[in-house]
Amino acid sequence: MRVHIGTDHAGFELKTYLVTALTADGHDVVDHGPHAYDAEDDYPVYCIPAAAAAVAEPGSLAVVVGGSGNGEQIAANKVVGTRAALAYDLDTATLARQHNDANVISIGARMHTEEEALTLVRAFLATPFSGEARHARRIALLADYERDRAAG
Repeated sequence: MRVHIGTDHAGFELKTYLVTALTADGHDVVDHGPHAYDAEDDYPVYCIPAAAAAVAEPGSLAVVVGGSGNGEQIAANKVVGTRAALAYDLDTATLARQHNDANVISIGARMHTEEEALTLVRAFLATPFSGEARHARRIALLADYERDRAAG
């Protein structure tokens, strides 16, 4: 699977670890940066392109990483068609895919060890969308709102 990944300085080390581990797992990982540590960088510069790439490439997913994962999730969700979920345990990682057909997982590098974060990302990547009607209906409502900007 193609996996897009982006971060900021707070997630730089975890991103590097995830790129290596996911590549070893056989994934085609596209690193949207940063490619060097910069304590003054800004997560939208890297997380928005990772999310946009996942939306543009059906079947691919994205991982965004930051200190808490909150800002990165917010940035990713600015891309039309993105459903980014902040995963903080195994249930939120798998339910994001099963129930929400999330195409982006957000991870807080300061919240997890490298191994814990990798477990969450692997679970997210391995979990399919359930396709259940109630979940598909809710996702369609979100897409309608994005298109029309009217809740309904």
